[in-house]
Amino acid sequence: MFDLKGKVAVVTGASSGLGADSARAYVKAGASVALLARRKEKLDGLAKELKEQGAEVLAVACDVTQEDSVKKAIEEVIEFFGKIDILLNNAGVAVRGGVDSLSVEDWNKSMDTNVKGIFLVSKYVVPHMIKANYGKIVNVASVNALIGDKNDVFIRHSYNASKSAVLGLSMGMACSYGKYNITVNSVCPGLFESEMTKETLFKSKEFLDGYNYQCPMNRPGKRGEVSGAVLFFSSEMSSYITGQYVVIDGGTSLV
Repeated sequence: MFDLKGKVAVVTGASSGLGADSARAYVKAGASVALLARRKEKLDGLAKELKEQGAEVLAVACDVTQEDSVKKAIEEVIEFFGKIDILLNNAGVAVRGGVDSLSVEDWNKSMDTNVKGIFLVSKYVVPHMIKANYGKIVNVASVNALIGDKNDVFIRHSYNASKSAVLGLSMGMACSYGKYNITVNSVCPGLFESEMTKETLFKSKEFLDGYNYQCPMNRPGKRGEVSGAVLFFSSEMSSYITGQYVVIDGGTSLV
């Protein structure tokens, strides 16, 4: 049902975490993948793994906050594959702090990566999708686009703001590009172990105990548990769905 044979998927922030897991899921579904991230050495390791599975893979160093870097990366993808069918805008950062303590630099870091990054990559991918009259765009937001948290360990106001902006941007794009057979949807993960969380949230027993108590499923998310929604929004199973989001948080946002 999620057959992606013949499709080309671009994954930003592909060097680890959700990006790497999604790239693996795309390959299992039959897609070719372009891996984009700043850390080329980590991309090369993942590319090697995926090529050993028989996949066609391209690893490209790219800083999504820099327009020249994005433009060059997408040009390289098009030159190599000839098209882009799927875009997973996954690159993101989480900066701790409330408005009373955040520096302007930290605020800008969140906005530049989490919002401007999606804008820039989409800016250079969407024209190719319009030309092909086809495209699947999946933007990674967060449950923190929808809820806040009073626990000091988890206060990230710039993250809340930037991920809410991702949902707004996705809705606007969906309305504008639906006539070109391009769908734009979002996923909103809850707490998952990643490079951003394993050295902070996952090292706080107090925080994890509190999270597990609040979460109806009594645990954080596991690796791969976002991939189903990503594949759904990337496949023809969601051909008449656009401008929507799905929350993947074990029910935490319900409590």
